[in-house]
Amino acid sequence: MKMPPKTFPALATLAMFCLLTPCLEAGSLRETSAVRAVRRIAPSVVNISSEKTVSTENVLYSNRPGQKVSGMGTGVVVDRRGYIVTNHHVVAGVDWLRATLSDGSLHEARVVSFDRKADLAIIKIDVKRPLPEMPLGTSSDLMLAETVFAVGNAYGYKDTVTCGIISALHREVEVNEKQTYHNLIQTDASINPGNSGGPLINLEGDVVGINVAIRAGAQRIGFAIPIDDARRVIAKLIAVDRLNGTWHGIETRDDKKGQRRRLLVTGTTENSPAASSGLKNGDIILNSDKQPVIDAADFERSLLDRKAGSPINLTIIRAGKRSTLTLVLGDSDKIWRAFGMRLQVIKSRELQKRHGNEVLEHYDGGLRVTNIRKDGPAYSNGIRQGDDLVGLHEWAMVNRENVDWVLDHRELREFSPVKFWVLREGKTLFGHLPVTSSAR
Repeated sequence: MKMPPKTFPALATLAMFCLLTPCLEAGSLRETSAVRAVRRIAPSVVNISSEKTVSTENVLYSNRPGQKVSGMGTGVVVDRRGYIVTNHHVVAGVDWLRATLSDGSLHEARVVSFDRKADLAIIKIDVKRPLPEMPLGTSSDLMLAETVFAVGNAYGYKDTVTCGIISALHREVEVNEKQTYHNLIQTDASINPGNSGGPLINLEGDVVGINVAIRAGAQRIGFAIPIDDARRVIAKLIAVDRLNGTWHGIETRDDKKGQRRRLLVTGTTENSPAASSGLKNGDIILNSDKQPVIDAADFERSLLDRKAGSPINLTIIRAGKRSTLTLVLGDSDKIWRAFGMRLQVIKSRELQKRHGNEVLEHYDGGLRVTNIRKDGPAYSNGIRQGDDLVGLHEWAMVNRENVDWVLDHRELREFSPVKFWVLREGKTLFGHLPVTSSAR
């Protein structure tokens, strides 16, 4: 009987080692799903630094009025053109903002819109290359004890990663008399000062929340705004009628439940570009030109930088069938149509710098005239680019909503032409503005 050949244990061991070595070198045993998740989100995380002037005695910081206070926070990229979401409390009242990207580059940033109640803000940096956008998840199917990670600028330590679980859902948290949060995610992933505005991610690296608060005096009790709630606010903050002065008139609703993520058309405004396009209630918008659309935030950012009159090809599903419609953006700036001027919010501190300390006694802020139409009522009645609008009729003007409120007033015809007040080189000037018929 033939005997099998003798084996050589040392050689066999060496062969096995050679087979295993490439796997070890590739990192397959160490590169866990957690590592991959953090690696996926890291390029879109932004570290924020700021400085503000303490104008009154501040118990929190124990500073004297006039002192400079450094701040820190985190943001996450929502659009490749440099639009970043963070918490409003991170950017409120700051003198300057700087954003550090994952590649280490430092950029000046500016606040473009915010929602104080929701505690969210959009800031913008000017970049020459497309930025990596957040990997978008959903908070509609979060599970208790699901693993999550918080990424952010904790205590100024940039890109800090902490790990925990979903501790609870639908938390109501009252911070003070002015700020109450609703429907928050509670997590035991360590959230520290500086984490505010940063992403809470799941094991797939998808953003499921925006970190917002901690429980003072507690250990590992932190809170995040569910990403589905945050995205609805983001859609309003980057809406083109707010940032671009264009208009579509589409009424929509985000429909998200687990893997079902889509944007439903719920109606169109009468005589709007949307109504003219043929969109109907129940349509599902899949694409806006080349931009895939899964929610209203996607749709609004697809229209950023597009001018009035631009045709947009919308891919939709109606009654189970795919088709394409053309939406032509309109000029939605009611203020531009009514007065022939475009306005930008400025704060009382900037008014003080431009016009002197005494303005603080009279004005809480104003609206800078950034552009003016020479055939419009504003120019014809003495308003010039660079003026600061502070009043219309008998009301102070500190934001665009104030102007819209005047234009929508049911008694507008009775007090038109509207008396205005502007600041120019430290002087208060006034006049009257007739409202054109195209404003209503």
